[in-house]
Amino acid sequence: MDFSSVRLVASDMDGTLLNTKHELSPDFFTIFNRMRSKDILFSAASGRQYQNLYNCFPDIQDEIIFIAENGSYVMHQGKELHVQPMDRDLTRDLLKRIKKLPNVLAILCGKKSAYIDNDDPAFVGRLSMYYDKYAVVDNLVNVDDDEFLKIAICDLSGAEQNSYPHFLEYQNDLQVKVSGNVWLDLSHKLAHKGKALDVVQKKFEIPREHTMVFGDYLNDVEMMGEAHFSFAMENAHPEVKNAAKYTTHSNDNRGVLSILEQL
Repeated sequence: MDFSSVRLVASDMDGTLLNTKHELSPDFFTIFNRMRSKDILFSAASGRQYQNLYNCFPDIQDEIIFIAENGSYVMHQGKELHVQPMDRDLTRDLLKRIKKLPNVLAILCGKKSAYIDNDDPAFVGRLSMYYDKYAVVDNLVNVDDDEFLKIAICDLSGAEQNSYPHFLEYQNDLQVKVSGNVWLDLSHKLAHKGKALDVVQKKFEIPREHTMVFGDYLNDVEMMGEAHFSFAMENAHPEVKNAAKYTTHSNDNRGVLSILEQL
């Protein structure tokens, strides 16, 4: 396969660039430097918080384009390239609805910080994997000093089977995305990785014909349509494999890095 035209690479993180222990291979930094020497840009596109994503790439943060919160927030060199906040009233209505569901916990994701109203150690341990900056508050509905980018629902019973059906009625008004086994994300209708990648492509004048993407879960589907070279991981959700043109090895078998080495 001829990758000589590729000028932009965007990769999901969990289940894709990171292994199942959520670790970034040290080999990535060597490959990244080779990519930059050829003027190929790299974007980390994730459901993770911007502050968390930033800290995943020590010493090279200024060379990374960050697509955070499933595309709600795009940052580069400390500058905002794109923000797609949720409607405040709708956000509060959703939070009240989530509160009535059994055995689920919500994370209100703002630009400044994430917010939770439950400090259970198991929950905090899970969320701190994806959110470096968070605050514990008495009531999420009362948070008002921030722009809301996303509501992440943690459902240990299984997001796709348990929580997702409760929010199907919002699909015409919101992005309702299962982003992992226990995660359901609610965000603005236009907030997805495909839209964010389109913003990046226009900013840096790189068309989809010169773009490569990698993903594994349902919040990556729109991104597959924005790149000529779209790769689903071997461990990807079936819908992602259907949306992608190509497949690569699993995230535990250097799937992304093997393609980037060819690039």
